[in-house]
Amino acid sequence: MGFDAKPERPGFAAVAERRFRLAGKAIIERGHPYFVPVDRLEQMYSSKPDGYVSLAHYDYLGLARHPQVLAAAHEAVDKMGSGAGASRLVGGERTTHRALERELAEFFGVGDVLTMISGYLTNVSLINHLLGPRDLVLIDELAHNSIVIGAKSGKMECQTFIHNDLDDLERKLEKARGQYRQVLVVVEGLYSMDGDIPDLPRLVEMKERHDAWLLVDEAHSFGVLGKTGRGITEHFGIDPSQIELSVGTLSKSFVSSGGFICASEDVIAWLRFTLPGFVYSVGLAPMTVATAHAAVKVLKGDPERVARLKRKSLLFRDSAREAGLDPGDAIGEAVVPLMFDSPEQTMMVSQVLMEHGIYAPPIVQVGVPKDQPRIRFFFSAEHRDRDILRAIGIAAAAVNDSLPVQMVSS
Repeated sequence: MGFDAKPERPGFAAVAERRFRLAGKAIIERGHPYFVPVDRLEQMYSSKPDGYVSLAHYDYLGLARHPQVLAAAHEAVDKMGSGAGASRLVGGERTTHRALERELAEFFGVGDVLTMISGYLTNVSLINHLLGPRDLVLIDELAHNSIVIGAKSGKMECQTFIHNDLDDLERKLEKARGQYRQVLVVVEGLYSMDGDIPDLPRLVEMKERHDAWLLVDEAHSFGVLGKTGRGITEHFGIDPSQIELSVGTLSKSFVSSGGFICASEDVIAWLRFTLPGFVYSVGLAPMTVATAHAAVKVLKGDPERVARLKRKSLLFRDSAREAGLDPGDAIGEAVVPLMFDSPEQTMMVSQVLMEHGIYAPPIVQVGVPKDQPRIRFFFSAEHRDRDILRAIGIAAAAVNDSLPVQMVSS
């Protein structure tokens, strides 16, 4: 190679291959339960005595196949077609968009609501939009990736505090508050990897004393926490107006897709004209709106579903502990992880569960620290107690006896 020759750079495929190896390719290549066609899995086990059970999906209230929800979806497609058509700002909106937003605002006790095409996009777009170069955002170290990306992609300063350690947050607020124009604290209402919650009363007191804003991501707590599913404010008996911003999703308790923002009327009015993730994105499709709206109405008419979900979740958590398994700090509300000693053990237990028709994929390396592999279990008000106890029994037997694994082809 002459002096003028440029060194060769690896191509795109080579770079992707290297990053794949770093992400845990060795584990994945031994056979994995990711990207499983779950409809095919359900068909495979439909003839088995115990059938198929998913403990991996967010249908917390058991509404995904509710007759009222399905009927609303069919009617919306028949009346309005399949697509939204355009951005709501420049292409106009359906009357059903505002009807859903008003229903959500009334249900959660907030000034107004703005729905968006993606829950992930909601956090990424909103946090970046709220703060500028002279501002600070403080996020829980275990916050969802959408919060992390939203906090780190703007021009504001971003810091983390130890998970659910409000003493650490207090120290950071005392040290930094005077150096910044605005400070935003971001937490989750229910942490999706650990199933625990923050001390909201203390958070509200702290943010008011330090003249900070508070954003609570209630993706997993709306429809779950509180006697009627109104979220972490109902759980603690706090007026929702004391929180500047809440973020929710339509894809979990409300069995649809998309995200939404809860705030005062003035804030939502401002966001409707300025928030990039809303202004430059298409509106929700008619069927999406109808499905979510019907789910909200079912919940309002049948709040017992929330209590039933809590009973199912606590049954799993408490039975897991009795069986010698580790559910971590989960409070027993919809999300309960089981912690394992190694990624290999986690993968093995997940596979044994799948062999028995129970779908619960492992979480290793992506989404959690490498030394904290787990299987995340999501519960529904419609899960049968016997299936929950069966899952515990199988997992405990796999851990204690190292049951042989036969890979299930998907």
